[in-house]
Amino acid sequence: MFPISPTERIAFPPFELDLSAGRLMRDSSTLDLSPKAHSVLRYLVERPGQLISKDELIQSVWQGVHVGDDVLKVAVAAIRKALGDPYKEPLYIETAHRRGYRFIGKIEPQAEPVSVTPIANLEIPKTHYAKSGDVNIAFQVLGDGPIDLVFVMGWVSHLEYFWSEPSFAKFLRRLASFSRLILFDKRGTGLSDRVSLDALPTLEQRMDDVRAVMDKVGSKRAAICGVSEGGAMSALFAATYPERTAALAMIGTYSKRIRDHSYPWGPTAAERNEFLDEIRENWGGPVGLEHRAPSVASDPHFREWWAAYLRTAASPAAAVALTRMNSLADIRSVLPAIRVPSLVIHRTGDQCLNVEEGRYIASRIPGAKFVELPGMDHLPFVGDQDAILDELESFLTGADRGVSSEPVLATVLSASFEVPQRNRLSSVAQRFQDHVVRELEWSRGHGCGVGRNHLLAYFDGPARAIRCASTLAYHAARLGVQMTAGLHIGECEVSRDNVRGAAVDMARRIEKQAVPGEVLVSATVRDLVAGSGIHFLQRGTLASETALDGLSLLAVENTFVEQIGA
Repeated sequence: MFPISPTERIAFPPFELDLSAGRLMRDSSTLDLSPKAHSVLRYLVERPGQLISKDELIQSVWQGVHVGDDVLKVAVAAIRKALGDPYKEPLYIETAHRRGYRFIGKIEPQAEPVSVTPIANLEIPKTHYAKSGDVNIAFQVLGDGPIDLVFVMGWVSHLEYFWSEPSFAKFLRRLASFSRLILFDKRGTGLSDRVSLDALPTLEQRMDDVRAVMDKVGSKRAAICGVSEGGAMSALFAATYPERTAALAMIGTYSKRIRDHSYPWGPTAAERNEFLDEIRENWGGPVGLEHRAPSVASDPHFREWWAAYLRTAASPAAAVALTRMNSLADIRSVLPAIRVPSLVIHRTGDQCLNVEEGRYIASRIPGAKFVELPGMDHLPFVGDQDAILDELESFLTGADRGVSSEPVLATVLSASFEVPQRNRLSSVAQRFQDHVVRELEWSRGHGCGVGRNHLLAYFDGPARAIRCASTLAYHAARLGVQMTAGLHIGECEVSRDNVRGAAVDMARRIEKQAVPGEVLVSATVRDLVAGSGIHFLQRGTLASETALDGLSLLAVENTFVEQIGA
């Protein structure tokens, strides 16, 4: 086996070697490791599966300095301690007695070279695919600017039809003139894998798809620009993954899709139902064009292009399902948790989304810049696109792209368990603990207090957190263990083995309201899992005298818990 080619990082989850900085990382935290121990680990990791003799390691790392085997043993022991790698049953460093050492961990595949389409004489860029779970996500890359920019189109999309409309192609070329532009079709639309209507992407899954594409192209951090519905997902991504978000830009977007007394700018439920009927009856034609691009709504060429674009992007049933799902999302509670440089652009006369929605979003994001531009078109590439592009280029090329150390958005699970007295000396408690460890791993949860009677954990997605808690509730019921659980999403200070913040306190308070066998969540969590297939039952409000009086509580419906174990 040949050594791994030089790269800036080598990942063997959950660890990562940052070669340029000489650091060993786990979950974005730096682990203590001396320079010599780091060099030994790097030498082994760059030659996975090879037995490296002690002499070779000493000569390579200590380079002419006479040292004995004991010095090498100390370095290897330090590596094992940092990795939590047991000597007798190693997962990473295997010892060949009196011969040397071998790295046996699983190296994460490095990003394959992706051809970047030059913007000169551009027609249609080459389409590539990235695997997100078991779904193939179509993406394109073009331009070679100093920043990576992920462009998130709203509603539905089709990568190759982007380029058949000159105004859209011009808009994308301009973005690629100052960035490495990354385009993609969300699952269920365009050139990405089609999925069943009950598996259309939630906001959480859309974030997974973005990360999968970024990983595929080798992008550690990128600016993310969302249009319309794409803005809501982009905002959630920036709050959840600030370490991967260099800056956030939103164009003509919203934080809640249905009007109520606290959000008077959106359409009413009746108006959204009328639009759903229009999709059902007229899909295949230029649906919704009058509100999205009134300046070209009577242009025969544009009408024909828009109709074809919609047809190729999604089926009528998928369009209805996506529209209904988008109508349920509410990211208002997420906005204050965004800590990356943020720009909100909205046209004053936008016929699809009221300019007040853009003003509201900008007022809720700390330090956000709000730019209001003249115009009635919702689609950013229609009308005066240069005004929008000038603002984007100025902001994105000048944004401070340093890694933020501010809190992140996380879903916190607080759970308590009570093993009946008759089972405390049996294997029941251990069997349940095994379920806890396994479910946390499968759900990408981080356990920060895993004991026999209590669990505190955090997750990067609310649906994953709910499914983990619900599955544990199912196993607890089977084993005769009484379990209560509470979940809340909010800003947290997180590290490898600790999570702190108001969201932790709130999750604990919610858990205290749960009855045995119940997974109780805040309305904030419910609002971010639209389309996940998870259903809830109202459980009143949180009893408190704090400023959060009236926070609605909901229980995960039992039928969902029962389906998990089916």
